[in-house]
Amino acid sequence: MNQRFSWPDERLIKAAQDGDVTSLTTVVMESQPHVRKFANSLCASPQDAEDAAQEALIILYRKIGSLRATGALASWMFRIVRNECLRQVRLLVRRNDEPQTAPEGSPEPSAEEAVLHRLEVERIAAAVGALPRDQRQVLIMRDVQGLPGRTVAHSLGLSNAAMKSRLHRARAAVRQSLETIDQAPDEATDQAA
Repeated sequence: MNQRFSWPDERLIKAAQDGDVTSLTTVVMESQPHVRKFANSLCASPQDAEDAAQEALIILYRKIGSLRATGALASWMFRIVRNECLRQVRLLVRRNDEPQTAPEGSPEPSAEEAVLHRLEVERIAAAVGALPRDQRQVLIMRDVQGLPGRTVAHSLGLSNAAMKSRLHRARAAVRQSLETIDQAPDEATDQAA
């Protein structure tokens, strides 16, 4: 029994943009199944997906007036959900990257080092975000959240071997993605010479 949901029609969206609260509530309710499905496909865990979906629906409720074309609701919502999932990955990476406590007298990182570090975190978050859902889940739970392998396997309903295999493929894909990005400027310089 696979129930299909449709997006709200353009008349309803237009009425919501014009301030009709009933229409706005209906738009949010009719968008909810799509937003949740997309969040589940992008986020690392069901909890992250729920958080991203809720945040996206709140943004829809607050900012529907900024939607330019009523027919673009689906793509607008998918972009919001994607950005929320990536934001959560960045927060996890940043939390795990923060130094616990710097020893007294240690030098503060320069502004340049801080910017480079932030850019590196964004590159890694984008590479992780590009992974297939099954690999992304394992990588984030194991490497970012630091959960034990058995816990990750159990929570995803996998054998330990399957979890390790997915983790290996995910790490290799991220490594490959980052190496490709690193090599691109070098190749452009070689071709120019």
